[in-house]
Amino acid sequence: MEKTNQMETLARTLRNLALATALAGGTTAALGHGDVTPQAVDVSTLKALGAEWRVENPYRGDKEAIRIGDSAYNQNCARCHGLGGVSGGIAPDLRYLELDADADEYYIGRVRNGVTRNGAVYMPPFEGILPQEAMWAIRAWLETVHEE
Repeated sequence: MEKTNQMETLARTLRNLALATALAGGTTAALGHGDVTPQAVDVSTLKALGAEWRVENPYRGDKEAIRIGDSAYNQNCARCHGLGGVSGGIAPDLRYLELDADADEYYIGRVRNGVTRNGAVYMPPFEGILPQEAMWAIRAWLETVHEE
């Protein structure tokens, strides 16, 4: 009897998932970040940046920021953007992000505000979840894996 109840529960769950997928336009993009819990990043060893948001990376070339950014990237970004910044096709390959101030501004805007297209969340916003120090540390690390 218990096995029958488990099978019925599984069947109901699968039907609900199929319905949710159909309502999302036949894709699972709406479910893409549902099971990811952002991980806290300890930035206590970095120079505090204050409340004003920077538009250019203040940690460029900073060894401690790069160390923290490596760990923070693996915990918060690699699931979609790939280990080592090498995308498997789910999200942009961040090794090709330019190394100038314009790219810094683009980067921080996307990380802070996320990316949504046609109502679908492609990347969740990290403002209020990660401090700007963590976001810039990730950018400092990304610059170490940059490719042309």
